[in-house]
Amino acid sequence: MVIEQFKKSRIEDLELRFKQRGRMLPDGVVYHASWVDAGNLRCFQVMESPTREAMKTWMSRWDDLVNFEIIPVVNSEEFWEARRSGKRRDTAG
Repeated sequence: MVIEQFKKSRIEDLELRFKQRGRMLPDGVVYHASWVDAGNLRCFQVMESPTREAMKTWMSRWDDLVNFEIIPVVNSEEFWEARRSGKRRDTAG
């Protein structure tokens, strides 16, 4: 899960870059869905990435306009399967 906090004074720049270049995802990083809060200052995105480095590459393309919070998650099925098998999945990465 990615939470983007838009830099208020840069929202127009953010919109322009997105229109011109798209999401600018590196190979392997997959965008699934996103929602913007009612105040239009935060975007919540579900994304998938094979590595933290791939996410860092993507964030570096936007970090002048956005502050990022990355919350590693697993889907419910993976969580419960790990519990059943006695394995704990480290989502803190």
